[in-house]
Amino acid sequence: MGRNDSNTGVAIIGCGTVGGAAATLLTRDAATISERLGADLELRHVVDLDFAHARELGLDEKLFRDDLQQALADEGVSVVAELIGGIDTAREIIEQAIRAGKHVVTANKALLAHHGPELMALARERGVCIGFEASCGGGIPIIRALIDGLIANRIDALFGIVNGTCNYILTAMTRQGAGYAETLGEAQKRGLAEADPTLDVAGVDSAHKLAIMAALAFGRRVDFDSIPVEGIDTLHACDVAYGQELGYIIKLLAIAERRSEGLSLRVRPAFISREHPLAWVSGPFNAVSVYAHATGHTMYYGRGAGDMPTGSAVVADMAAVAVGTTTSQFERLKLWPDLTPRAEQLPVESVESRYYLRMMAEDRPGVLAKVAAVLGARDISIRSVLQHEPPEADDGDGVPVVITTHAAAEGDVRRAIAEVDALDVIKAPTVCIAIVDEHPEEL
Repeated sequence: MGRNDSNTGVAIIGCGTVGGAAATLLTRDAATISERLGADLELRHVVDLDFAHARELGLDEKLFRDDLQQALADEGVSVVAELIGGIDTAREIIEQAIRAGKHVVTANKALLAHHGPELMALARERGVCIGFEASCGGGIPIIRALIDGLIANRIDALFGIVNGTCNYILTAMTRQGAGYAETLGEAQKRGLAEADPTLDVAGVDSAHKLAIMAALAFGRRVDFDSIPVEGIDTLHACDVAYGQELGYIIKLLAIAERRSEGLSLRVRPAFISREHPLAWVSGPFNAVSVYAHATGHTMYYGRGAGDMPTGSAVVADMAAVAVGTTTSQFERLKLWPDLTPRAEQLPVESVESRYYLRMMAEDRPGVLAKVAAVLGARDISIRSVLQHEPPEADDGDGVPVVITTHAAAEGDVRRAIAEVDALDVIKAPTVCIAIVDEHPEEL
């Protein structure tokens, strides 16, 4: 489809939060979009099983369909937007759309993280394309940046805060000193967390987005199941507070780094300095920092979820198909994961970082010496120690001893922790949180 086409027919599959927003933008702002685009995006079908939300939005009932095949059979439809979420049914819908000769737009990060290469290969075979800006970062145009604005760069690292639910919870824990469960409950009341928040708080949603972004950033096919993932659901308020006392802010980070031996990908809660560029990203906002050899550090910030921000990204993908941008890039660029070699993904044990360790220890002489001896035997150097005076009442749970280390291999740190926890003076499993420094620029 080229620039001379004056009309691009669109079918939206799924009229929930994002689908409803995209449909609203296409109808309410049709004149503005047409003027800017030089082409019309015509919404011809809204396919769903329940149109209660669509009616709340005031969408034209003449658009409503409960039969997917009616939309796919319409020769006037060029673009199908899959916006139902999930994996199996969404995959079937996308495959049917591709086989019907339709370009596809999707916000489905889980599906792309697991099956993106196969779907892209099928689309290439049928001469259509897949647009997925809305899958990573909501309204933040991070996909566009990776495949367009940064195309002349060798990307060395990517650090992202890419889950608004987690960032809201961690911001509240940091500012209010509240516990995880209390803060999660407040996020759910405000509509910033799902009734079942597992995918978000366990880090899986962030890992889906990391897999997609890393594949494009490094031009390698990423195996989602090989990404080590830790969530925020086991964080303690005391560790957030101790980290602040040491000058750090806690964030759930999606991290991708290029190394000579392969790629290091991981999702985990980590401490960053108050001066780190990502430290001020608060509440439900997202940000992605990209470090490249020519541009140095660039940062992409905005609303990472929500109806209109994500709906905006969906419509942007439709527009890019309409003017031929996505079709041309999909055909000509060699960074799509169906065309690239598999990544050599490094084990998390090879990660070199500084670490925050909190031990609950008996309040008696010689404890720190025993711990230091274990760490020293693994060549782990202590950077600082934080210990408050013990409470007057002895509850038998021990007193907190917080240690930060100099850079060490994670495998060595984990083995040292196992030995520390075996000491008779340690009363509970040691808490370990990575301390992440800003990635150095080459400029």
